[in-house]
Amino acid sequence: QVFSQHCPFLMGPIECLADVVTPDTDIQVTLSIFELASAAGIPCEVDPALVTALAGHRTEGSSPEEDYKVSCLLLVFVAVSLPLLAADPASLYNPELDGYNNNLHCLAKAIVHVSAALFTVHNKNIETHLKEFLLVS
Repeated sequence: QVFSQHCPFLMGPIECLADVVTPDTDIQVTLSIFELASAAGIPCEVDPALVTALAGHRTEGSSPEEDYKVSCLLLVFVAVSLPLLAADPASLYNPELDGYNNNLHCLAKAIVHVSAALFTVHNKNIETHLKEFLLVS
């Protein structure tokens, strides 16, 4: 916010670039723009640092198709685990913490960010996979 007030001539083009990104934009261009926007403090749909970290930790000897299947299975595992987490006694709201004892309040944001990064690595449609996640859960 301070940066926007003191250097609007610098932040304006970065914000415009971030607004121009569409799902049809090339993945490398999108990641470059998001990396620039992220460095400037602008929130992005996909975290470029998380994408880089996940892309660098691919399993040796496995094909991209196997990595993609593992990513899909991870979302299935999370979807199946949601009822168990909801039934956990630690999943009660604690007003003193303004959250849950087991940090369950962070789960939705974590699912969105990790799945967006995973399916960006695999160059797949994020929205489609999140809709499938909702159907499974």
